[in-house]
Amino acid sequence: MQLSFALFADAANLSQEGKLNILGVFDAVQVGGVPTVHPRASLVLRLKGGSHDAGLHTLTLTWVNPDGEQLWQTTGEVELGMPPAGAGELDLPVIANVDLPINRAGGYTMQIALDDRPTASVPLQVHVPLPMPAPNGLVS
Repeated sequence: MQLSFALFADAANLSQEGKLNILGVFDAVQVGGVPTVHPRASLVLRLKGGSHDAGLHTLTLTWVNPDGEQLWQTTGEVELGMPPAGAGELDLPVIANVDLPINRAGGYTMQIALDDRPTASVPLQVHVPLPMPAPNGLVS
């Protein structure tokens, strides 16, 4: 099984026809302060596989801060069916709505593993604005 793409978005869904709809793709956020949580980000994956990939597979997501510290991890199963006759591959979209804990500014990554094999990482840059100086250059 292959990972075609992985990204963060504000929202995603599957239409009645099976089309993957993605709204608000992002790779950076600005937060008012830390620690905080970026609520309900959608991690969107598109997996592709052939008949030899049919069956259950393990998907592991690991959220890592700029210091390399693992903030959370989750593992689940995805099932890829048999492609229809005449089709070489089958798409399997995955939409994971996750809360992202943030404990400092810098570069975070969502590490993705398929069947315990590291497959990809999705970067997210977190910015925290500097405090505004007081009028007349006074600092309180």
